[in-house]
Amino acid sequence: MPRADRLMLLDTASLYFRAFYGVPDKVKAPDGSPINAARGLLDIVAKLVTLYEPTHVIACWDDDWRPQWRVDLIPSYKAHRVVEVVPAGPDVEEVPDPLEAQIPLIRETLGAIGIPIIGVAEHEADDVIGTLASNSAIPVDIVTGDRDLFQLVDDARDVRVIYTAKGMSNLEIVTDATVVAKYGVLPSQYADFATMRGDASDGLPGVAGVGDKTAATLLQTHADLEGIRAAAEAGEGMSAGVRAKILASTAYLDVAPTVVAVARSLPINDPSIPLHALDPAEADAATVLADKWNLGGSMTRAVAAVSNAALAAG
Repeated sequence: MPRADRLMLLDTASLYFRAFYGVPDKVKAPDGSPINAARGLLDIVAKLVTLYEPTHVIACWDDDWRPQWRVDLIPSYKAHRVVEVVPAGPDVEEVPDPLEAQIPLIRETLGAIGIPIIGVAEHEADDVIGTLASNSAIPVDIVTGDRDLFQLVDDARDVRVIYTAKGMSNLEIVTDATVVAKYGVLPSQYADFATMRGDASDGLPGVAGVGDKTAATLLQTHADLEGIRAAAEAGEGMSAGVRAKILASTAYLDVAPTVVAVARSLPINDPSIPLHALDPAEADAATVLADKWNLGGSMTRAVAAVSNAALAAG
């Protein structure tokens, strides 16, 4: 029986950073270039495709990792990662040189195994994922180490997160129940929860003095951030101390939800291309690429995983 359609969306930068730091750099290309991130990402893709049996895979890309429209709202957004400000384009992110050098190869290897790369100008991969997941007609698995994407989890539409933060040997499937158990809020409330809690890794200050427990309690009582702010203005449904903290953060709360929420309606044409077994010309090209860069068994495993998935899908 053919496998049911399922779309896998890769938070690509999250995965190639993990590959870079998780795979030793002892193996090099013939010219001495680093290849650990490229090899590691191929092995990650092979594992994911084998374990979760998608019929479609898309590598979502950060065309702009720190969009100016988010920075205009919260200037501290990802500011600690900037190594060079570029007035006319995306700022330069702090990326280790040996990883930066591999990004063109990573794009080439994904193309070689038939996985399309999708990015949108002035938007992050999260926004591409948000749009594709929200508009998919088939079930979706989102592969990421970023908790912000928990806002997209939706059991009713069969949208899950495959969470990589604990490592590729300890992947976690995140569903509605997982989010509720971990944080005490529904996935639909998660963006408001994250807004209040803040996230130092993204330069989001949050509401001073409001942590996970208080944020969850407020959302359980008032449903969403709008309800929380209305209750604070009315002086009801929370302690005087919490009310003061909410009111003191008015300027932040006016803009932060727009920064935290992922886009869901970007102008992306349906890019869904089913995984397919490589034809002889494609297989030869993949072999040539693997030989040129010493990708070895990593390319072999990725090609085999993609081909087996295509055959199983019928």
